[in-house]
Amino acid sequence: MHRVMKQEVKTANEDVFEKLPVPVALRKMILPAVTSQLIVLIYNMADTFYVGQTENPYMVASTSLILPVFNITLCLAGLAGIGGGALISRLLGRGDEAEARRVSAFSLYLGGAIAAAFSLCMALFMGPILNLLGAGENTYQYAREYALCVIVLGGIPTVLSNVLANLIRSIGRSREAGIGIVCGGLLNIALDPLFMFVLMPKGREVLGAGIATCLSNCVACLFFLTVVLRMGEKSIITFSPRAGLARRESVAAIFAVGIPSAVTTFLFDLDYVILDKLMVSYHDLALAAIGIVLKVERFPLNVGIGICQGMLPLVAYNYASKNKQRMEQTIRLSRGLGLIVAGVSVVLYEIFAVQFTHLFISDPQTVEMASQFLRIRVLATPLMFLSFFTVYLFQAFGKGRISLMLGVTRWLVFNIPMLFLLNTIFGMYGLVWSQAAADILTVTMSFYVYNKFRPRIEQKNTPGR
Repeated sequence: MHRVMKQEVKTANEDVFEKLPVPVALRKMILPAVTSQLIVLIYNMADTFYVGQTENPYMVASTSLILPVFNITLCLAGLAGIGGGALISRLLGRGDEAEARRVSAFSLYLGGAIAAAFSLCMALFMGPILNLLGAGENTYQYAREYALCVIVLGGIPTVLSNVLANLIRSIGRSREAGIGIVCGGLLNIALDPLFMFVLMPKGREVLGAGIATCLSNCVACLFFLTVVLRMGEKSIITFSPRAGLARRESVAAIFAVGIPSAVTTFLFDLDYVILDKLMVSYHDLALAAIGIVLKVERFPLNVGIGICQGMLPLVAYNYASKNKQRMEQTIRLSRGLGLIVAGVSVVLYEIFAVQFTHLFISDPQTVEMASQFLRIRVLATPLMFLSFFTVYLFQAFGKGRISLMLGVTRWLVFNIPMLFLLNTIFGMYGLVWSQAAADILTVTMSFYVYNKFRPRIEQKNTPGR
């Protein structure tokens, strides 16, 4: 049976992981990942776009308040999906397919259990959480309706969809992973106007957007479950308890990478929450403006995340199989591509900031403020890509402690303190400049850490395959 499973894995994955030229392999892995990330971005922006058509800035502000909490569900998915997926790729690189199956089953059950616990906590402590996020008299009810749909009811399918996407991508099937995310996103875009402006009465548009998001994530989850079932009983990705329990060192390896991934994502969202909290102290229009900017700026960032997601299994596999040349070429090409995307985005946003903002709202004051915010925030895009690219690299290597140190230092030492510091000194626009100021320090630290640990990585990969 072990021999049959090994042959199945080789047939499905050896071209992408071992034989194809690196640019071709990267294209096969990155394009679906980038496409899915852009669709995720578009359907997240679709809620803001359609809510913006109500010309009600309080509705726009309420969806912005919930975005960081919704993103926490994605960080929970990263704990199981990125931690498990990176390990599965390394296990395949070492030829241990049986343990890869056990790791996939453990990761899926772990993701479902964590999602259920988080959704329950949100349901029980909805009021205090919304107050903590800064929901005021004008935004509280809208934020509550949206959170009920996308987090309480939609939390489990959202997390499982993302865990499954990461695990499926980890065995070289980036195309199937991308299709599932894309289908869910396109469905969300289609359902938003139906529920908001046709099925829901006037004044309940935010509730309609939440229902549409919840349903689309449920459909995406069903798609991934179907993909796993069609792979057959011997597939690496499995829910079957018959796969057995993962080894203790494998469970430790999942958490060693998954926890830093989740913590880093959580701190990223905490940075957004603090930014919202500080911004709302000025006025609600400023909150609406920064909410729009935080979504618009995600375009190049999501492309960068897609590049990293497509790169990670290739780096992890070739790191484990000791193919140093292929691994380093993958890193070099991926980094260059991400910087090109970031650079082009800076130019476009500087030129067309007003036009991008007008896509979401037409209120003149909000447009003027958001376009000014966008021109400042986008300057940090190349720095942000380099920062999380380094974190993804250490996740691929299975070096969770280093990735945790990078993430924690970035947010708790640089970004979040910079928010308070620049807000105190320069006020509202100090908040907007804080990202670029902090990421200059972050990138400097990332280069130092990568260069310090790179000789150890090279030494480990010296032997041939």
